[in-house]
Amino acid sequence: MIVIRWILSLIFVVQMYVAMAVIAVAYAPWALFSPKGARAACKAYCRWVFLTLRLLCGLRCEVRGTPPTDEVLVAAKHQSFLDIMVIFYAVPAGKFIMKRELMYAPFLGQYALRIGCVPVDRGRRGAAITKMKADVARGAVEPGQLIIYPQGTRVAPGVAKPYKVGTGLLYEQLGQSCVPVATNIGLFWPKRGILRKPGVAVVEFLPPIPPGLAVADFMARLEGDVETHSNRLMAEAGLDG
Repeated sequence: MIVIRWILSLIFVVQMYVAMAVIAVAYAPWALFSPKGARAACKAYCRWVFLTLRLLCGLRCEVRGTPPTDEVLVAAKHQSFLDIMVIFYAVPAGKFIMKRELMYAPFLGQYALRIGCVPVDRGRRGAAITKMKADVARGAVEPGQLIIYPQGTRVAPGVAKPYKVGTGLLYEQLGQSCVPVATNIGLFWPKRGILRKPGVAVVEFLPPIPPGLAVADFMARLEGDVETHSNRLMAEAGLDG
């Protein structure tokens, strides 16, 4: 059975990247003309991935809580590529704080820039935070949900990694509410490897944190909310504590 699942997972992964190229090329004229076209392409790609993931791997995606529709900061647990797609698809106008190297990824980088994602150099922390804040300020006229991963990278289930203060500085600068997001997706779609496990991969939008908290208080509340709810979702899915 595990061999069959691995083969189906491999088929899923291969067709997923082929579909990325096909959809990117098909939507290119509209995407070049309008950022709405780029966003439509990304949403179409998400739908295709969700469909084929369910059919080939038996993995269904579920969104809990209330995805924000206004201008807010979204701070999410990041375990795999799948949580990026689920969060993006759930909100009307998401744009990510992303590592700079992704700018040069075929199709992905060009579309990310087109929908308003903000690239930062993860290797230079102080400069990255300054650049992040400046880019966000310049893009403040564009409505949308700014999505950031407070731990700065994908973190496997059960692994502890500190939350970076850049999220708190953005929260302070923007003066907006922050919507924390928990997930258990890494149990089914791991950080590395081919196998995709059957089950229900959940992304949960938590109650917003209001603006105006001190950065330290905000960071403590954010980490507590996201980690507590992520641990609960993973335990619900069968992860041993």
